[in-house]
Amino acid sequence: MDVKLDTSWKEVLKNEFEKDYFKTLTDFVRNEYKTKTIYPPASKIFSAFDNTSFDDVKIVLIGQDPYHGVGQANGLSFSVADGMKLPPSLRNIYKELNEDLGIEISTSGNLEPWAKQGVLMLNATLTVEASNAGSHQNKGWEEFTDAVIEALSNQKENLVFILWGAYAQKKGAKINRSKHFVIESAHPSPFAAHRGFFGSKPFSKTNSFLKSKNLKEIDWKV
Repeated sequence: MDVKLDTSWKEVLKNEFEKDYFKTLTDFVRNEYKTKTIYPPASKIFSAFDNTSFDDVKIVLIGQDPYHGVGQANGLSFSVADGMKLPPSLRNIYKELNEDLGIEISTSGNLEPWAKQGVLMLNATLTVEASNAGSHQNKGWEEFTDAVIEALSNQKENLVFILWGAYAQKKGAKINRSKHFVIESAHPSPFAAHRGFFGSKPFSKTNSFLKSKNLKEIDWKV
């Protein structure tokens, strides 16, 4: 597995790549791509890192698994490849964005414009078998992404961590909240969005925090 990501990340995570669990994970993932249909495409596994360098991270948006439908996953949490129908969670994210900041609901689900501005869209698990949700959980990805979150928390200041739903909130347990701003709410999925995601205003809250630290606000338009 070619670990394709910005050089700043390679420096921060170099110790992880040498650990036994990561070597085992690499062997597992490489074999899965050889024998099954796996998403995202292999070249996109580390897209979250390749689109947002460690130095540029302002916001961390934590997801769980890549989408497992044909052509959807593009390596960024909640994002889908160009031309794909908007998944229900992303549709709800856009609804809240419209209510929060008045931004028109986009027909594109590709969130790369956010990534280019410093939004690290990090799934806890970076690969998945087609039509088999959660199939690559507990293979080592979670340990790797925990290390990513810990490095960000320890080595940077004034980040915004957006934790939607219980899974992301548990994933964010090690964040140093004295150094960073944490936004928590229900998940944007149709099953949970009405229990506190709608009306939570994460986008305006994020920009207000950035502004308070004299940092450039995010243009959330897609």
